[in-house]
Amino acid sequence: MSRFLLIKALLGPLLRVLFRPRVHGAGRIPGSGPVILAGNHLTFIDSMILPLVVDRQVFFIGKDEYVTGTSLKGRLMAWFFTGAGMIPVDRDGGRGGVAALMTGRRVLEEGRIFGIYPEGTRSPDGRLYRGRTGIARLALMTGAPVVPFAMIGTDRVQPGGSGLPRVGPGRRITVRFGEPLDFSRYEGMDRDRYVLRAVTDEVMSHVMRLSGQEYVDVYATKAKAA
Repeated sequence: MSRFLLIKALLGPLLRVLFRPRVHGAGRIPGSGPVILAGNHLTFIDSMILPLVVDRQVFFIGKDEYVTGTSLKGRLMAWFFTGAGMIPVDRDGGRGGVAALMTGRRVLEEGRIFGIYPEGTRSPDGRLYRGRTGIARLALMTGAPVVPFAMIGTDRVQPGGSGLPRVGPGRRITVRFGEPLDFSRYEGMDRDRYVLRAVTDEVMSHVMRLSGQEYVDVYATKAKAA
């Protein structure tokens, strides 16, 4: 049994018992071939929930610090995240974004699923922020369909993005998947900044409708720095 299947077998039932997740539209994810899952990002455990509610393995970028800890907690985090599909990348500095983009491209060219949060960071206040155009570049470079998704309620389970998840009334998680988006009409235009912005905004519009979040047309990093 692969580590991914073992993780799902061990933690999937626990997830269902603790948070009773409602998953809508998972059948919209293609059963084979490259797929980009693009969604909102409310709290740390989003990246723990997503791999457990999708049948195929989801690969995604994560901070390399998640897999470098030497304590028992650090080793358990490394075992979970690398087994679940996280690819550690040093995202600091000017080359971090390029490394993340090239990693996503490689995953998609191998016919796998790549998960991405277009906002680039967790929402500081529960609202949905402007998407970064890396999602559009990936879609146009690879031809992979984009399946938008929305995490709902994870910020109530883990407020502030840190600490142990909380259970109890009012802390049920919902994950919604939308219809696959085809951007083949823009083939060969992955360097046109107007096309990249239009594609990104279309993806974020679908995420907004799935999540019900208020949309803010500024980058989340700028909002956090204000």
